[in-house]
Amino acid sequence: MNWLHLSLKIATLVVMLVGLLGLVVPIFPGIVVIWLAALGYGLAAGFGTTGTWVFAVLTLLMLAGVTVDNVLTARGAHQGGAKWYSIAAALVAGVAGTYFFPPLGGLIAAPLVLFGAEYLRQRNAHTAWKATRGYLWGCGWAFIVRFGLGVVMIGLWALFWAW
Repeated sequence: MNWLHLSLKIATLVVMLVGLLGLVVPIFPGIVVIWLAALGYGLAAGFGTTGTWVFAVLTLLMLAGVTVDNVLTARGAHQGGAKWYSIAAALVAGVAGTYFFPPLGGLIAAPLVLFGAEYLRQRNAHTAWKATRGYLWGCGWAFIVRFGLGVVMIGLWALFWAW
Protein backbone atom coordinates (compact mmCIF):
# COMPACT_ATOMS: atom_id res chain seq x y z
CA MET A 1 0.00 0.00 0.00
CA ASN A 2 1.52 3.32 -1.01
CA TRP A 3 1.42 6.50 1.09
CA LEU A 4 -1.20 8.17 -1.13
CA HIS A 5 -3.67 5.32 -0.70
CA LEU A 6 -3.01 5.25 3.05
CA SER A 7 -3.54 9.02 3.23
CA LEU A 8 -6.87 8.63 1.44
CA LYS A 9 -7.99 6.00 3.95
CA ILE A 10 -6.96 8.12 6.92
CA ALA A 11 -8.62 11.26 5.52
CA THR A 12 -11.82 9.32 4.84
CA LEU A 13 -11.79 7.90 8.36
CA VAL A 14 -11.28 11.38 9.85
CA VAL A 15 -14.24 12.75 7.89
CA MET A 16 -16.35 9.78 8.99
CA LEU A 17 -15.43 10.36 12.63
CA VAL A 18 -16.35 14.05 12.29
CA GLY A 19 -19.73 12.90 10.96
CA LEU A 20 -20.10 10.51 13.88
CA LEU A 21 -19.28 13.17 16.46
CA GLY A 22 -21.53 15.61 14.61
CA LEU A 23 -24.50 13.38 15.40
CA VAL A 24 -24.59 15.05 18.82
CA VAL A 25 -26.12 18.09 17.07
CA PRO A 26 -29.54 16.91 15.86
CA ILE A 27 -29.63 19.14 12.78
CA PHE A 28 -26.12 18.13 11.63
CA PRO A 29 -26.39 15.42 8.98
CA GLY A 30 -23.68 13.19 10.44
CA ILE A 31 -25.01 10.02 8.82
CA VAL A 32 -24.97 11.75 5.44
CA VAL A 33 -21.41 13.00 6.06
CA ILE A 34 -20.29 9.42 6.77
CA TRP A 35 -22.01 8.26 3.58
CA LEU A 36 -20.45 11.10 1.53
CA ALA A 37 -17.01 10.18 2.88
CA ALA A 38 -17.54 6.60 1.68
CA LEU A 39 -18.72 7.88 -1.69
CA GLY A 40 -15.64 10.07 -1.99
CA TYR A 41 -13.44 7.15 -1.06
CA GLY A 42 -15.11 4.98 -3.69
CA LEU A 43 -14.71 7.62 -6.38
CA ALA A 44 -11.04 8.16 -5.52
CA ALA A 45 -9.95 4.58 -4.80
CA GLY A 46 -12.46 2.68 -6.90
CA PHE A 47 -15.44 0.68 -5.80
CA GLY A 48 -14.61 -2.80 -7.03
CA THR A 49 -17.01 -5.64 -6.33
CA THR A 50 -16.76 -5.56 -2.55
CA GLY A 51 -16.90 -1.76 -2.42
CA THR A 52 -20.06 -1.70 -4.52
CA TRP A 53 -21.85 -4.06 -2.14
CA VAL A 54 -20.60 -2.29 0.97
CA PHE A 55 -21.61 1.07 -0.48
CA ALA A 56 -25.08 -0.25 -1.26
CA VAL A 57 -25.47 -1.36 2.38
CA LEU A 58 -24.11 2.00 3.58
CA THR A 59 -26.69 3.75 1.41
CA LEU A 60 -29.53 1.76 2.98
CA LEU A 61 -28.18 2.46 6.48
CA MET A 62 -27.86 6.16 5.68
CA LEU A 63 -31.47 6.32 4.48
CA ALA A 64 -32.60 4.51 7.63
CA GLY A 65 -30.63 6.91 9.81
CA VAL A 66 -32.08 9.99 8.17
CA THR A 67 -35.61 8.62 8.51
CA VAL A 68 -35.39 7.30 12.05
CA ASP A 69 -34.45 10.67 13.48
CA ASN A 70 -37.65 12.39 12.42
CA VAL A 71 -39.87 9.37 13.03
CA LEU A 72 -38.74 8.66 16.59
CA THR A 73 -38.74 12.31 17.65
CA ALA A 74 -42.18 13.06 16.21
CA ARG A 75 -43.59 9.76 17.46
CA GLY A 76 -42.37 10.43 20.99
CA ALA A 77 -43.96 13.88 21.03
CA HIS A 78 -47.19 12.59 19.50
CA GLN A 79 -47.41 9.75 22.02
CA GLY A 80 -46.89 12.36 24.72
CA GLY A 81 -50.02 14.09 23.46
CA ALA A 82 -48.60 16.76 21.14
CA LYS A 83 -50.52 17.76 18.04
CA TRP A 84 -48.77 17.60 14.68
CA TYR A 85 -48.72 21.38 14.27
CA SER A 86 -46.88 21.71 17.61
CA ILE A 87 -44.36 19.14 16.43
CA ALA A 88 -43.94 21.02 13.13
CA ALA A 89 -43.39 24.28 15.05
CA ALA A 90 -40.75 22.55 17.18
CA LEU A 91 -39.02 21.26 14.06
CA VAL A 92 -38.92 24.75 12.53
CA ALA A 93 -37.66 26.18 15.83
CA GLY A 94 -34.96 23.51 15.98
CA VAL A 95 -33.71 24.36 12.50
CA ALA A 96 -33.87 28.11 13.13
CA GLY A 97 -32.22 27.78 16.53
CA THR A 98 -29.38 25.76 15.09
CA TYR A 99 -28.95 28.23 12.24
CA PHE A 100 -28.96 31.37 14.38
CA PHE A 101 -27.33 30.00 17.54
CA PRO A 102 -25.17 27.03 16.54
CA PRO A 103 -24.58 24.37 17.70
CA LEU A 104 -26.95 24.17 20.67
CA GLY A 105 -29.67 26.67 19.72
CA GLY A 106 -31.84 24.02 18.13
CA LEU A 107 -31.48 21.70 21.10
CA ILE A 108 -32.92 24.42 23.33
CA ALA A 109 -35.44 26.01 20.94
CA ALA A 110 -37.28 22.90 19.76
CA PRO A 111 -38.44 21.58 23.16
CA LEU A 112 -39.21 25.11 24.39
CA VAL A 113 -41.41 25.82 21.38
CA LEU A 114 -43.12 22.45 21.70
CA PHE A 115 -43.83 23.12 25.37
CA GLY A 116 -45.08 26.63 24.56
CA ALA A 117 -47.32 25.48 21.72
CA GLU A 118 -48.82 22.69 23.80
CA TYR A 119 -49.28 24.97 26.79
CA LEU A 120 -51.11 27.52 24.63
CA ARG A 121 -53.27 24.77 23.17
CA GLN A 122 -54.20 23.08 26.44
CA ARG A 123 -53.52 25.73 29.11
CA ASN A 124 -52.02 22.98 31.25
CA ALA A 125 -48.31 22.88 32.11
CA HIS A 126 -48.45 19.22 33.15
CA THR A 127 -49.79 17.99 29.80
CA ALA A 128 -47.47 20.34 27.90
CA TRP A 129 -44.54 18.88 29.83
CA LYS A 130 -45.75 15.35 29.09
CA ALA A 131 -45.64 16.09 25.34
CA THR A 132 -42.22 17.73 25.69
CA ARG A 133 -40.91 14.78 27.68
CA GLY A 134 -42.10 12.45 24.90
CA TYR A 135 -40.30 14.63 22.35
CA LEU A 136 -37.08 14.53 24.39
CA TRP A 137 -37.41 10.76 24.87
CA GLY A 138 -37.77 10.37 21.10
CA CYS A 139 -34.73 12.59 20.52
CA GLY A 140 -32.68 10.46 22.87
CA TRP A 141 -33.64 7.21 21.17
CA ALA A 142 -33.09 8.76 17.75
CA PHE A 143 -29.57 9.77 18.76
CA ILE A 144 -28.80 6.28 20.06
CA VAL A 145 -30.05 4.67 16.84
CA ARG A 146 -28.24 7.18 14.57
CA PHE A 147 -25.01 6.82 16.52
CA GLY A 148 -25.22 3.03 16.34
CA LEU A 149 -25.87 3.17 12.61
CA GLY A 150 -22.91 5.52 12.19
CA VAL A 151 -20.60 3.14 14.06
CA VAL A 152 -21.84 0.23 11.93
CA MET A 153 -21.32 2.23 8.73
CA ILE A 154 -17.76 3.14 9.65
CA GLY A 155 -17.05 -0.44 10.71
CA LEU A 156 -18.38 -1.89 7.46
CA TRP A 157 -16.33 0.56 5.41
CA ALA A 158 -13.16 -0.10 7.40
CA LEU A 159 -13.41 -3.88 7.76
CA PHE A 160 -14.83 -4.95 4.43
CA TRP A 161 -13.78 -2.23 2.01
CA ALA A 162 -10.83 -0.12 3.07
CA TRP A 163 -8.64 -2.54 5.02
